[in-house]
Amino acid sequence: AAQSGAVGIRANTVRDITQIKEAVDLPVIGIIKKDYEGTPMYITVTMKEVDELVACGVDILAVQGTSALRPDGSTASQFIEAIKAKYPEQLVMADCATIEEGIACANAGADFVGTTMRGYTPETQGCDDIDFDFIHELSEKCPAKIIAEGHIHYPEQAKKALEAGAFALVVGGAITRPAEITARFVAAIEK
Repeated sequence: AAQSGAVGIRANTVRDITQIKEAVDLPVIGIIKKDYEGTPMYITVTMKEVDELVACGVDILAVQGTSALRPDGSTASQFIEAIKAKYPEQLVMADCATIEEGIACANAGADFVGTTMRGYTPETQGCDDIDFDFIHELSEKCPAKIIAEGHIHYPEQAKKALEAGAFALVVGGAITRPAEITARFVAAIEK
């Protein structure tokens, strides 16, 4: 990623983040994905995970910022407020799906709001493509910087997301999953 011009990396698990930080001098957005019973929350859900990410030196800590409750019954906003109270200098990114979630998380102290969860929650089910209008509206209404993430498959989409108001973007499967890349090319050729 660094050799190709990426200016940051989003990574899952303390082990991967530690190895990445040893190998390259780029900021890392860190997460810990873990399933919990009784909640659809799975991206950095507990303070234990936050503590682990902060201890490994993550530059930006990403948490799920959707409307579902965490295992302890707290909202995303309450969780972000608790993180900022414990680690006031830590940059926090909230992975959201709706305008309302983004605004609430920003008002709670999130420095960045990601479009990460758009299309992956009951409220946004069916949003299976990048939504430039959503990015634009979020950038207009939300006080945090917007990071476009999710459903970005082509360079043209990345550029358009930035033009729509995103401060930065995260490109995942479009560059990290060769099988998906190949399938997209094959599908386009067969049309």
